[in-house]
Amino acid sequence: MKSLLLPHKYKLIGWVLFVPSILALLIFIFFEITYTPTIMTFGFFGDGFITHSTRALTFGKIELLPNLTGILILAGGLLVMFSKEKTEDEYINQIRLNSLQYSVFLNYILLFFCIVFIHGFAFLHVMVYNLFTIIIIYILRFHYFIYKNSTNNNE
Repeated sequence: MKSLLLPHKYKLIGWVLFVPSILALLIFIFFEITYTPTIMTFGFFGDGFITHSTRALTFGKIELLPNLTGILILAGGLLVMFSKEKTEDEYINQIRLNSLQYSVFLNYILLFFCIVFIHGFAFLHVMVYNLFTIIIIYILRFHYFIYKNSTNNNE
């Protein structure tokens, strides 16, 4: 079966994008930075997709840093997730599959508890962070098992 993975060189690019972006996200969260530069962009600026809002696709201002951080986390995380290891074999593919299944399962368990226990505007924050949890859990679990396997082989 043909692999849809990217060449290994993209993993370094992914790490360079992913790690600083995660650090920037943590800074936004813990220091509650509210002022960021804005830029004009084209997009959906209405009240909602379901309701009939007066404005739909138009030009408007968005905050640059939170949006850029989110884009870089997604791009970097996906590059790290879907880049080959230096030695790619069936065992690595099995770890990939198990890590992906685990991350999706754990993500939806966390989301279930958040739906039950978090309400109001705070739930919007949960949904924004939920965009990144599958990627973060996958990367942590996959690389933990790769590290664990390499240390077991060295002993």
